[in-house]
Amino acid sequence: MHLVITVSGLHGTGKSTYAKALSKEFGLRHISAGQFFRKIAKDKGIAVKDLTLIAEKSNEVDLLIDERTKKEAKKGSTIIDGALAGWMAKSYANIKIYLKSPDEIRIERIAKRDGITYKEAEKITLFREKAERKRFKKLYDVNLNDISIYDLIINTSLMSLESNIKCISIFIQEYLSNNMVK
Repeated sequence: MHLVITVSGLHGTGKSTYAKALSKEFGLRHISAGQFFRKIAKDKGIAVKDLTLIAEKSNEVDLLIDERTKKEAKKGSTIIDGALAGWMAKSYANIKIYLKSPDEIRIERIAKRDGITYKEAEKITLFREKAERKRFKKLYDVNLNDISIYDLIINTSLMSLESNIKCISIFIQEYLSNNMVK
């Protein structure tokens, strides 16, 4: 199956969580730009915030991650999550999903995931998002506030993970039955 799905959104909206669940349900490979970014930071022995500072000065990290996203999308049979996944996969993506959630909920999720305080998570997350908006605009002329490219937009705070996955799965199944993706 050549199906390519992207899951985008701000930090803490659930991109990787949803992509993992959907990849299992539809038998697709899962690629995560965010996990790759965190792995690069870990491999360098630095904090994510420090890698963000490096990325502000050099395009190398962003280009590495984004080229990987494009390459994986071209291969097909995958679900790719990342802030720019929808933008990078472009015409290779059959379905582009955008997840959103109120800032307070996103920050709480990040604090829990990373084992840090709410205040620390808020500071790091807002710093990263401001830096990313600036970098992505400069590097790709992408405005992260422009969600017009997405086929499905869902607020992950309105229902349980299971209910949201069910809604997204129905959307994907309907897409498949109407488009016969091979």
